[in-house]
Amino acid sequence: MKNILFLCTGNSCRSQMAEGWGKSLLGDKFNFYSAGTTKHGLNHRAVKVMAEAGVDISNYESNITSELPESHMDFVFTVCSDAHENCPYFPGGEIIHTGFDDPPRLTKEMTNEEEILDVYRRVRDEIKKVVENLETYMEKK
Repeated sequence: MKNILFLCTGNSCRSQMAEGWGKSLLGDKFNFYSAGTTKHGLNHRAVKVMAEAGVDISNYESNITSELPESHMDFVFTVCSDAHENCPYFPGGEIIHTGFDDPPRLTKEMTNEEEILDVYRRVRDEIKKVVENLETYMEKK
């Protein structure tokens, strides 16, 4: 099976959600991983909105690329522009950029928890749509 990595800056939110969707929707076809260029820890709101959608990422860990169990990645999906610009080299791996808004950054000044979660839900759903169509992205490469 092909190895697919979702790469973000801190491996706390977007890449974790993408890994969760990957394993949930296409785990029988591909091996999915996520990592960051740095570690920020798992975002509790990302865990919450994924659980609402029926995907449990509560046991996921925030990793950097050197901690990945697999050294070869066939496809690396960068989910933020910083990760895309600072993506480490993966020999033989195709890099595909699929940027998403950063929920923690967008909600930094917000105080209403439901409005904050709505931002996370929107990004979660956008990520799901991309993951559902991963094979289309990979065929283009």
